[in-house]
Amino acid sequence: MLLAKPSLSAEAQSARLSTTKGDNPLTWPVLSVLQASNQSWKIHHLATELQNRGLIHQLDENPGNDLFKRNFLLMNALFELQEILLPKQWLQVKAMEIQIFRLVPSNVNLLIMEDTSLREYYLDWNNYDTSENVVRELLEAFWSSYKSYIGLNVNLMHKGHALRIFELDESATPRDIRKQWRRLALKWHPDRPEGDAARFREVCEAWQSLRDIA
Repeated sequence: MLLAKPSLSAEAQSARLSTTKGDNPLTWPVLSVLQASNQSWKIHHLATELQNRGLIHQLDENPGNDLFKRNFLLMNALFELQEILLPKQWLQVKAMEIQIFRLVPSNVNLLIMEDTSLREYYLDWNNYDTSENVVRELLEAFWSSYKSYIGLNVNLMHKGHALRIFELDESATPRDIRKQWRRLALKWHPDRPEGDAARFREVCEAWQSLRDIA
């Protein structure tokens, strides 16, 4: 368990929390659910589906806080996925109407601008909890559940091998690593047209080894 650093400034904490961007494991099961359906989803129905798969558990003893945290995690994953899918597909992110469209609307830039405030809110982990440790421990718990769900090897891969899977070398920057993680995870996701479950698991295993430096 990570220990809190009482002297950590708000600015430093905010910067460190920003490194969790792209590390919400709910992004990928959400993609599976949406790709497998032609219908639109409501946020609470999506949450129930992931709960049934054992990927979301109670997050707070207070029902109101539990609902807020669950919705925050899902909206964070949805806005991450929206960015990943562009420019080839459009993910409509509305609490009562969530759906992937194969054709990107001609006014997509306007749609993105309209949701700017909402997107920025849900992509900022400081709005979930001001404690860096709480957020990181939460993501670790979700990754643990997701690794079990898709059958990942529990042993960490050697970082050199992980970089090769990401088609990178030792000179790769954290940004390079995060960019490749998102690109390869989307490419090999088993619910994508040319997806491959084995390659997707391999990429996820590589990411587990590289997360701490990305």
